[in-house]
Amino acid sequence: MAPRDYQQKKHDYKPLKYDPMKRLIMPFFSAGCLFLAAGAAAQQKTAATAQSSNVASAGVTQSSNTVQADAVIGPQKGALIIVGGGKVGPEIWARFIELAGGPNANIVVIPTAGEDSALATGKSFEKELLQDLGVAQVTVLHTRDLKVANTESFVAPLKKATGIWFPGGRQWKIADAYLHTLAEKEIKAVLTRGGVIGGTSAGATIQGSFLLRGDTKGNGILEGDHVQGLDLIHHTAIDQHILRRNRQFDLVGVIKAHPDLLGIGIDESTAIVVQKDTFEVVGNSYVAIYDIAHINEKQKSPTGEYSTDGPFYFLGRGQRFDLQQRKVITTANRSAAVNAPRLSNDH
Repeated sequence: MAPRDYQQKKHDYKPLKYDPMKRLIMPFFSAGCLFLAAGAAAQQKTAATAQSSNVASAGVTQSSNTVQADAVIGPQKGALIIVGGGKVGPEIWARFIELAGGPNANIVVIPTAGEDSALATGKSFEKELLQDLGVAQVTVLHTRDLKVANTESFVAPLKKATGIWFPGGRQWKIADAYLHTLAEKEIKAVLTRGGVIGGTSAGATIQGSFLLRGDTKGNGILEGDHVQGLDLIHHTAIDQHILRRNRQFDLVGVIKAHPDLLGIGIDESTAIVVQKDTFEVVGNSYVAIYDIAHINEKQKSPTGEYSTDGPFYFLGRGQRFDLQQRKVITTANRSAAVNAPRLSNDH
């Protein structure tokens, strides 16, 4: 399948370039005025060139703290819950329901990433589960037609939603159906109203700006014919099932090719809860961080654990991360815990 014209084959974050202003020289000026004007213009050009150099350096410097220009990397309002696939545990569901408004939440499940054969049954595991957990209002919303996604009647449930959940499947199907439509606008409006957007597996990856494993030929292709996500969390590429499926090294090459991106790899039954520039790890396993500064060995052992200085590092349950500064948020208790030797994977 050929990429839609809104999809970008190459990631297009580029440093700003300075375009010097052309001087207009008036032939009837006196020689003295010409001299003064030329001197002033030269001084202005020198200052502007220096400023341009600094801007360009900020764009290409592979430092974790200079590639970001956005005021907030995560949602300015509301929250994201990004799950790495597998079984979504009660802790994660409880956080999602709480952020959506508790029993009074109005949740829309969007199963578009799934297979048509499963969707044709009309059954929704997520809807039944959420209702069992006490949420009375749950709506299933799905289309593969961009024209339908652009209609007021289709997006009506989204306008009342306090939470949205994207189940797993293939992330490019979500992109095909909703990018640059009224549905996308209303999905993002849920955050503006202070709601929550959650998703697992494909529903996790779609929340980033760069759509990893978005090729229609198979999920083994990391950068394929769909590379644009919903961009709910800026400058990120999100992978899932990373330890369960032995994917933990896959994001290294992607970040080397796109050093402005932050790679976030989430294992199964594990999630990050994102609010503004901070996320917290919840669940049973680990989240891997891929930052070009760390890959290039400009930073070492940000968590204080193991000191292996590999191309990525792991965060566990309860650890928090600053997306703007690309730094682990440490506490006294956590610092003591992470420096203690671990004898098994059960702790």
